[in-house]
Amino acid sequence: MRRRRAPVREVMPDPIYNSKIVTKLINRVMLDGKKSIAEKIVYSAFEIASKKTNGEKQGIEIFNEAIEKVKPVLEVKSRRVGGATYQVPVEVRSDRQLSLALRWLVESSRKRNERTMAERLANELLDASNEKGATFKKKEDIYKVVEKLSEVL
Repeated sequence: MRRRRAPVREVMPDPIYNSKIVTKLINRVMLDGKKSIAEKIVYSAFEIASKKTNGEKQGIEIFNEAIEKVKPVLEVKSRRVGGATYQVPVEVRSDRQLSLALRWLVESSRKRNERTMAERLANELLDASNEKGATFKKKEDIYKVVEKLSEVL
């Protein structure tokens, strides 16, 4: 018997952009409960990203574009049938799409080689919005696996 579902906690919109998605990004970037530092990182990453496009796009626009391009529509789940485990392609719920996209963005930002986390995040956002970089590659890899499985089925 499974336990009951965890309650969904609503996050407060962030003070500058009034966006819940930005708050979720800040919470993902945050380490050891240091939220003000995470906010500084995210906001300065938006500024850096905006400067790199010569002010043509706002940081929040780049962020929203990157999120939309990184959200996975399909993923594979393991299903046990008898003694065998099969990979089954399934559609991703919208809340999970967002959380996966944010998780991948922050993970690949942390693995980058730039000097500060703000620079890493800014460059990863720019790469994702231009459909390249580690985060976008992660989504593409998942799609390749899904494609292979749908050929087999």
